[in-house]
Amino acid sequence: MGYRLGVDVGGTFTDLLLFDDASGAFWRHKTPSTPHDSSEGILNGVTALCGTADVRPDEIDYFLHGTTVATNAMLEGKGARVGLVTTEGYRQIMQIARSFVPGGLAGWIVWPKPEPLARLEDTVEIKGRMDARGHEVRPVDDAEIRAALEKLKGQGIEALTISLINAYLNGDHERRVAAIAAEVLPDVPLSMSHVVLPEMQEYERTLTTVANAAVRPLVGRYVRNLRGRLEQVEMRGNLSLLRSDGGLMSSQKSEEHPVSLLMSGPAGGVTGALWVAKNAGLKNILTLDVGGTSTDVALIEHGEPRRVRTTEVGHLSVRASSLDVKTVGAGGGSIAYVPELTQALRVGPQSAGAVPGPAAYGKGGTLPTVTDANVVLGYLPENLLGGTFKLDRPAAEAAVQTIADGLGIGLMEAARGIIDIVNENMFGALRMISVQQGYDPRDFALMGFGGAGPLHVNAVARLMGSFPAVSPVSPGVLCALGDATTRMRTEAARSLSKRLSETGAAAVLAMFAEMDAQVRAELVADGIAAAEIETEFEVDVRYSGQAFEVPMRVALADIERDGLAVLTDRFDAEHLRLFTFNMDTEHELVNLRAVAVGRALELPAHRLAQGDGDPAQAKLRDHSLWMDGAAQAAVIYDRALLEAGDVIPGPAIVVEMDSTTLIETRHIGTVDAFGNILITPAESK
Repeated sequence: MGYRLGVDVGGTFTDLLLFDDASGAFWRHKTPSTPHDSSEGILNGVTALCGTADVRPDEIDYFLHGTTVATNAMLEGKGARVGLVTTEGYRQIMQIARSFVPGGLAGWIVWPKPEPLARLEDTVEIKGRMDARGHEVRPVDDAEIRAALEKLKGQGIEALTISLINAYLNGDHERRVAAIAAEVLPDVPLSMSHVVLPEMQEYERTLTTVANAAVRPLVGRYVRNLRGRLEQVEMRGNLSLLRSDGGLMSSQKSEEHPVSLLMSGPAGGVTGALWVAKNAGLKNILTLDVGGTSTDVALIEHGEPRRVRTTEVGHLSVRASSLDVKTVGAGGGSIAYVPELTQALRVGPQSAGAVPGPAAYGKGGTLPTVTDANVVLGYLPENLLGGTFKLDRPAAEAAVQTIADGLGIGLMEAARGIIDIVNENMFGALRMISVQQGYDPRDFALMGFGGAGPLHVNAVARLMGSFPAVSPVSPGVLCALGDATTRMRTEAARSLSKRLSETGAAAVLAMFAEMDAQVRAELVADGIAAAEIETEFEVDVRYSGQAFEVPMRVALADIERDGLAVLTDRFDAEHLRLFTFNMDTEHELVNLRAVAVGRALELPAHRLAQGDGDPAQAKLRDHSLWMDGAAQAAVIYDRALLEAGDVIPGPAIVVEMDSTTLIETRHIGTVDAFGNILITPAESK
């Protein structure tokens, strides 16, 4: 019998979910995060969860982990001091960047330009040079390289990036610099651009490689520390980390390529939502992952999440595949305040986090948060986590009263105002990944998860017109479920940059065959059986002269049968959908990618006993909450006692160990065969 453990570390809570591969049984646990050392909170959760499940740590075969270590390092500016070796004449590549200034036309007047990840004083040049075809124009000079590296050593760099012009075509010069660096800087981790991102566009390749180097020491220490702590409790299973694109990578590879982890945390929720949607028979899903600090949203169409070729963290936009997830500072711990200048209520992005947390947590917090407003309105009962976590209602009321006093309104109106504003913030994020991408949100269901997602999913679905609003089983640990149910993934990329008239199907197929062999070998080295590996292929296409590309997935059999026309036809259709026009210009194939994935995990989903539609057996007690401007009679139900087919009229609250679901007035919740609560407007029934 084998077990797999999914672990997701959030800003407020660390979520754990233990799966029995044979029976589909699972156990869940939430424990407060430990921001000073995430592995400490993880170990606390592992110990508690193994005790509950009566499972020894050495029985767990797979430890699957989503982490925000790399993300936080970038956002907080805590990456390593990076030294950069580049080609003569390109020393200021990180400073010049793309000369892009965010905001309006006058944004350059007030925009404080961020400090590049590799400072100018930590950037050195060498004279070796490759041309645009990968041929050597000027050889490298070992003495010059050694002198440059000695200079960086004296400046105390903590990581090294080697990014030379046209290295994506020929990495010989980068490898020579790396060989000398191994002698001069033997203890400094290094990243080579032709390994991290073998694609054209010098700035993007350099930035991505520098970002990889900046987080390597921090991620490496974290992974090694976590591995050591797990060994202390005799957990020796396979440790894998969730990539930004929703796949898994081995812990060893994550130490070398941590830039692929920048969106690791949010990716877990999307992969968990995919597993739930498959069981619930839903194809089109908008996800609403509401944690303590932020809300992450994503779009899933026809059972496939949208992926993008760039990962955006703060002001950085690095070239690494990731799920198309947008984040806003709107979570359960988001702080409400009334600025003196405007006297208009604001919510977030500042968060009370895990320490001290919302006032209702009783840990010393006094500032009003979204959680406090939910407590005041009666949406959040005073017992959480199965009764092990009790909320302090008087403290929540005292905190929210400061907002009421500042606005000159009543306590309930102030609390409801906080909820309405945070819901609008979530609505805005969802519009970014739906309406602004050409999708009609009314064609999608909305799935709310995370600790606070099911509290807000009904209201946000009403704003979006996206029904049903879905509250999955164990929504508070769905990210951990996603970590536990995804599969190993790796990819290889290569720049082609040729117009259709300059290449042919045979050349493209030959390059794909080489990359296919490369990515398959990587997964085999990670312990995946060759027979369980599948490879997907992608091509970035654009009209010749355009500055951006559209990634297109393609099957090799289609190219063999129809030639490259299959790519151009699909590109024209997608370009028309995205931009409402096409061009009478020749097509250009820019980049090729091969993506290898391991076997999909077929974990069984637990089915509920069929009920008669009446949820009376799950009723805990009558309740009163504030909604539609008045006190409303409601009912609190125990989710563990619900049966398939039960119909719950709103207003109602459904409680469980890790989350709380709110069903609003004029809406009803229907329990499906797998325990998901599907909320729809009452009139639609």
